[in-house]
Amino acid sequence: MKNNKNIKLSILFVCNDDDCISQSLKFLKQEYDMDDIVICKSKEEAYTLYLQGNFDIVLTNFLLSDEDGKKMVKKIRKINEDQIFILISKFNKKKDLIKAIKLRIRYYIQYPIKKKELKEVFDSCIKRLSHRYEIKYVNSILQHYKLAVDNSTILSKADRKGRITYANEEFCRISKYNLNELLGKQHNILRHEDMPKETFRQMWETIKQEKKTWKGIVKNKAKDGSFYIVDATIIPVLNQDDEVVEYLGIRHDITEIESYKNLLKDKLDTTSKGLSEKIHLIKEFEKAIDVSTSFTRTDTKGVITYVNDKFCEVSGFSEDELLGSTFKCVRDDEVSTRVYKNMWEQLKSKNIWRGILKNRTKDKKAYYMDTTIIPIVNINDEIIEYISIKHNVSEIIYLNKEIIDTQKEVLYTMGTICEGRSNETGNHVKRVAEYSFLMAKKCGLPRKECELLKLASPVHDIGKIAIEDEILKKPAKLSDEEYAKMKEHARLGYEMLKNSNREILKAAATIAYEHHERWDGKGYPRGLKKDETHIYGRITAICDVFDALASKRCYKEAWPLEKILKLFKEERAKQFDPSLVDIFLNNLDEFLIIQKNYEDEF
Repeated sequence: MKNNKNIKLSILFVCNDDDCISQSLKFLKQEYDMDDIVICKSKEEAYTLYLQGNFDIVLTNFLLSDEDGKKMVKKIRKINEDQIFILISKFNKKKDLIKAIKLRIRYYIQYPIKKKELKEVFDSCIKRLSHRYEIKYVNSILQHYKLAVDNSTILSKADRKGRITYANEEFCRISKYNLNELLGKQHNILRHEDMPKETFRQMWETIKQEKKTWKGIVKNKAKDGSFYIVDATIIPVLNQDDEVVEYLGIRHDITEIESYKNLLKDKLDTTSKGLSEKIHLIKEFEKAIDVSTSFTRTDTKGVITYVNDKFCEVSGFSEDELLGSTFKCVRDDEVSTRVYKNMWEQLKSKNIWRGILKNRTKDKKAYYMDTTIIPIVNINDEIIEYISIKHNVSEIIYLNKEIIDTQKEVLYTMGTICEGRSNETGNHVKRVAEYSFLMAKKCGLPRKECELLKLASPVHDIGKIAIEDEILKKPAKLSDEEYAKMKEHARLGYEMLKNSNREILKAAATIAYEHHERWDGKGYPRGLKKDETHIYGRITAICDVFDALASKRCYKEAWPLEKILKLFKEERAKQFDPSLVDIFLNNLDEFLIIQKNYEDEF
């Protein structure tokens, strides 16, 4: 197709009128590069062909007052409920149009065919199909990312009581339990008798009461009685009310190195061994670490005294370039100096420090290291050096970022689909997102929440997808009954998104549900008052109304700025949060710059 080369349309044309077929094909071939059009003249043949093929559009001229025509539509709908139909008809009878609406046929072309009308209908269908393919594509990418993460680490999830709700293949492989044997069980099914109860008490205190991430080395028992050792990270997943909803466990198998370390320790503790043999064993231990991970040593001032080949390989620096310098050469400027300040405070207090650090290679490429730094003390309990063990976790970090970016893309695509159905432009969701970010920043929300609001706000009207076209696109004032149906979009949007545990989608659900609530409690769907409405909903309400009033819609012209400002002043502490209205009015110039940067194109 001329303007949609990435989409190859397949059309089933069911028509018993030769003139209609001739006119349609003539116009379609003038406007689009369409080769895959299957023509048939009977409804029975159409259904048989549909079973054999995969059609994007079914184009038909059969009047829906014809019972066989209705049956054809219903039979096809049973195969594919989302099938797009275009009806060509004279529409001499009003009941034909009503029946078409009941059968969810949304596209109509008046006969005799006008080229302009046919193009408008097909362009609208193509846009809808394009969005459908985009969502299918990003969902496919998400599945690939999940597969990649599953294959790169030992992963599990547990509910608030510690019962296992998910375990990937690596978890099942190393534990020797199948998934059905694990689901619903506590993790203590894997507990090894060598592990002190105090370790798990501290872990639960950290993740449940303090709601912080816990890191540690855990020895587990497999189903067959064998043991394995993992470097574990347990992360509490919180909802928007800062409540724990589940726990995510990420583990690396370090059985081999830990077993070797314990063997060496036993040998070193044997008093019958001579000093020379102990020195040899220490060197063997260092060799074991060298081949398994990045390993470095520094003096008490942080000057590098030893680096292994793996660290040189990851950082891109040679041993000669690193020895005698500090790790400033690999630091990334994005890492706050507070992180390093905290790290040194911990180390100088003779505590082990753990964390993930973003670094830069010699040629300035970013990478991430899961780092453990251990202070080494002499017999007088004085720190004499620091050793550091590092795992390169760049792949997992980047995969997580890709998943978050894909979530952003899916949300924006969902928002633009919704706006497209209601004859609004994609720039509306862009403007609301930018307005929301600016408002959140001006009212002092943390940077992370500002970004979250910007990402989630594009789907504030996602529930409109479920509203009928005759209401959504009506170019006039809605009746009371129609308005009641339109108001349902807030609840419907919430229902679509509420079950996700993803932070972005949870925020989106809240915004969809609450952006039509009012400060005075007269809004919908729940009549919330004042700050009973989440700050995200209150911010989006102002930004959405401002953009709606300032933009041309199918049922109205754009309002002049003076009239909009008058309304916000009148509705301060009625419809809108008074403090947010003040922020909007005091920073109006910045909102107008955003409006200018994302103007609609007509």
